[in-house]
Amino acid sequence: MGLTNNDIFKKLRVAHKLRDDDIVKICALVDFKVTKSELGALFRNEDHPKYMECGDQILRNFLNGLVIHLRGPMPKKENKK
Repeated sequence: MGLTNNDIFKKLRVAHKLRDDDIVKICALVDFKVTKSELGALFRNEDHPKYMECGDQILRNFLNGLVIHLRGPMPKKENKK
C-alpha cells in the first residue's frame, strides 16, 4: 500500500520540525483555517476512533502555505508596456 495524505503530512511535519501552532499559521498564509483538534485527528493512528482522513484540499493548502513559509511571498510582477 502506498503513502496516504496523512502519512505525507506526518512526514512533512517531522522533517520541518513543525508544531500544531506552526501548521495553523502556515495554513493561514493561504487563508485556509484549520484547528489544532483537526490536526490531532489527522495525526492519529488509523485504528483510533477519532482518526480523520486527510483530504487533498487540506494537504494542498498546507503545501502551498509551506512554500510561502519557506521562501516568502512571491514578488509582484511588473507590467511592462
